[in-house]
Amino acid sequence: MTEPIFFDSWFGLARVVVVGVAAYAVLIVMLRSSGKRTLSKMNAFDLIVTVALGSTLATVLLTDSVPLAEGVVAFALLICLQYAITWLSVRWPWFQHMIKAEPTLLVHDGRYLEAALRHQRVTREEVDAALRASGKSDLSEVHSVVLETDGSMTVIPRAAGSPSGFADTT
Repeated sequence: MTEPIFFDSWFGLARVVVVGVAAYAVLIVMLRSSGKRTLSKMNAFDLIVTVALGSTLATVLLTDSVPLAEGVVAFALLICLQYAITWLSVRWPWFQHMIKAEPTLLVHDGRYLEAALRHQRVTREEVDAALRASGKSDLSEVHSVVLETDGSMTVIPRAAGSPSGFADTT
């Protein structure tokens, strides 16, 4: 006999609602108690934890063979691992360097840095989009564009009256 496509049973629907509410509540409590850093967009490990938490939640909701208790343990494990990674990276710079990418300069003094663009697999069009998003229409208005560790681009405008782009603080 084939599996039902549209409806299996009222019990299945009720299970999704009850387990969904409980799993969601547990996940929210765990995330709130673990701190803001757990779901930040700082590096690849943060993305992995975010995706893994979502996948775990979906599995607990939709797979009858995974009890809520196992899902809660999986949530706790992922959050504890993320906490451990961030704790280690804050205390030991060598560990942070090992797990976190460094920001990369893509534009400097209004010129594209072609080697950096190729190495980071970023196109000029993507840099141009970041310029437009920051309200700049031309590279001459920009001192630098930095590819940050979370994949976003920071546009550093030229300071008014300063050819280097940074105000003279001396």
